[in-house]
Amino acid sequence: MFKKILVANRGEIALRIILSCKELGIKTVAVFSEADRHALHVRFADEAICIGPAKSSDSYLNIPSVISAAEVSDADAIHPGYGFLSESAYFAEVCESSRVKFVGPSSESIRLMGNKVRARREMDRLGLPVLPGSSDAIHTEKEAVASAEAIGYPVIIKAVAGGGGRGMRVVHSRGELLTALKTAQAEAASAFAVPHCYIEKFIERARHVEFQIMADEYGNVIHLGERECSIQRRHQKLIEESPSVIMSSELREAIGSSVVRAMTDIGYWNVGTLEFLVDERKNFYFMEMNTRIQVEHPVTELVTGIDLVRDQILIAAGEKLPHRQNDIHFRGHALECRINAEDPVTHKPSPGKITSWHAPGGPGVRIDTAAYAEYVIPPYYDSLIAKLIVHGFDRDEAIRRMDRALDMFVLEGVKTTIPLHRQILRNAEFRNGKIYTKFLDHLQDNRARAVEMA
Repeated sequence: MFKKILVANRGEIALRIILSCKELGIKTVAVFSEADRHALHVRFADEAICIGPAKSSDSYLNIPSVISAAEVSDADAIHPGYGFLSESAYFAEVCESSRVKFVGPSSESIRLMGNKVRARREMDRLGLPVLPGSSDAIHTEKEAVASAEAIGYPVIIKAVAGGGGRGMRVVHSRGELLTALKTAQAEAASAFAVPHCYIEKFIERARHVEFQIMADEYGNVIHLGERECSIQRRHQKLIEESPSVIMSSELREAIGSSVVRAMTDIGYWNVGTLEFLVDERKNFYFMEMNTRIQVEHPVTELVTGIDLVRDQILIAAGEKLPHRQNDIHFRGHALECRINAEDPVTHKPSPGKITSWHAPGGPGVRIDTAAYAEYVIPPYYDSLIAKLIVHGFDRDEAIRRMDRALDMFVLEGVKTTIPLHRQILRNAEFRNGKIYTKFLDHLQDNRARAVEMA
């Protein structure tokens, strides 16, 4: 077992990792930027090292600084969390060459699945269905036009690397294509330092459903069911839940078994998530894979009773998978709301000081956060303040519990998405499970029209 783990992240996920390490009796090292000097992950780690200025590229993305902190603190492993360096194959390689264990998959797996075009080809070879799309990255305008017209509009342009909705544009006609391509490429270059994009068929009323997998270094692979992530804005998730309302036990077994076979074939280990688009006929199409812990992992933890972060660490330490597929049972329904420091209407970031704070509690309520009263939300990073997660006997109880928890969440001083979450939860279509990835766009369009007509 590891003696000391360096947490190469910040915010709630850094605290979440520290929590599991404490329960395992592992010492922790927090790294932090100058902007995060008073952050909770710094306070609750056993050691803390400043690795640079506020700008991510000078701190949390600065590989030499992170590795130096691991060497100075004598850490024998690094947990990257999500975001930042978590899906950098190069960083995983540097950890390997520095004899510091990377808590995640191999650099080869990250490189294979981190390139969406390569991942699509590989999953197609292994029998997972994929949407029609370009066979490689688009390099010229001529290629873009030919590819889009062969696929048929509407199409979606996607960055080959990265995630989080960046470098993505939906195109409905040839007239929109080239401008959208240039915009997506520029955004991809800025966010991931890789400008390449590819084109894929766009499904108008698609659902976003993902499967959580877990694997050890001995070839044992299991799945932990699905999460529904269809409530999004600008391709970034706002509400996640498990199980999906469209899923039957038979369909879950069919998709889950296919996912397990594919991950076994490529020799994947640690945790990971395979994301699918699902059409109105319940046809699943592989979209991409995230080779890390997901922001929304708590909903899976609540319906399975499994500590995913703890098991990540155990697997990285060389232990065999502590579960078998027959051990996995799903109990009740879980929902997660991502509470962001954003204007709930315009979605503009709202950094600043939290002047009043009361976190909701009660039966079936969990909150993952690094915020507190008087905490100053910096403008340099992701706007996530907290993840509010609830568990209920069924979906109806989970929705009612979430609505109650949001009502009792006091968070003042900055604008947040809480009003938007409450609007979604009280929508009849949402309550009936009639959701899709453009649900929020249509909800807000209808609301704007109603205001205009009033």
